[in-house]
Amino acid sequence: MEKAKVYFIKDITPANLVKIYQALGVQLPGKVAVKLHSGEKGNQNYVRPEFVRDIIEYVHGTVVECNTAYAGARNSTEKHEQLMKDHGWTKYFDVDIMDAKEDIKIEIPNGKVIKENYLGKNIQNYDSMLVLSHFKGHPMGGYGGALKQLSIGCASSTGKSIIHSAGKVKDQNILWDNLPEQDLFLESMADAAMSVVDYFKGNMAFINIMCNMSVDCDCCAEAEDPCMKDIGVLASLDPVAIDQACLDLVYQSNDPGKEHFLERVESRHGIHTIEAAADLGVGLREYELITLE
Repeated sequence: MEKAKVYFIKDITPANLVKIYQALGVQLPGKVAVKLHSGEKGNQNYVRPEFVRDIIEYVHGTVVECNTAYAGARNSTEKHEQLMKDHGWTKYFDVDIMDAKEDIKIEIPNGKVIKENYLGKNIQNYDSMLVLSHFKGHPMGGYGGALKQLSIGCASSTGKSIIHSAGKVKDQNILWDNLPEQDLFLESMADAAMSVVDYFKGNMAFINIMCNMSVDCDCCAEAEDPCMKDIGVLASLDPVAIDQACLDLVYQSNDPGKEHFLERVESRHGIHTIEAAADLGVGLREYELITLE
């Protein structure tokens, strides 16, 4: 049976982010977008820019984000740019709010639920993408990892509304009155993730950082404190395999806080995003975990 390769390092350090990327044996071509979570105003758990500085400089990347579809400090370009400054991202990196002015429509003819996705238009300026994910819980998706960064993370405000509503609405002002059955939302995330993977035609790499593992996402202004100890850093060329490996490491952990974390994942049926993405051919759930010292 074919398996994806997922690399793992227990010690979470800036140098090990570079080391685990090097283990992938790829060099992302051209202009590199680094998709990460800038952290909502007030959030205490997001990964700080100083920690990821070495890996972003190593790939000569530009930090990219998109505006949100809910109230907060990131739902307009002006506010989002100010937050990027306040959180220190602009101190070290070029930063691009990809849907600052416009978005682009991507067709998803084989999507399970949604048949189109809207990405920040500036994604067209990049030849490849490093998806740098803080692995943690999520209030709606159960967990947040590579697949969430690909889907909700790369989507414009309009795209986020489409994903969250399973295609019902494009307007964020009426989004929260049009939420679908949970699995349709998760399948919409898988559809959207597929559209971004197809867009970059394999010129992607994925790093998941299993630290500050709260049941809440970095999008929460008032997030719970982490409930588990840090586990490690993972890297892969397969977004499905890397998310599956992270969840497996949580299940295999002896940390007493894992029950609380897994309640969040399981109560939202978070595994279904991975199931749906695998079924769409985004990646493989079967993997070989390769531990690096």
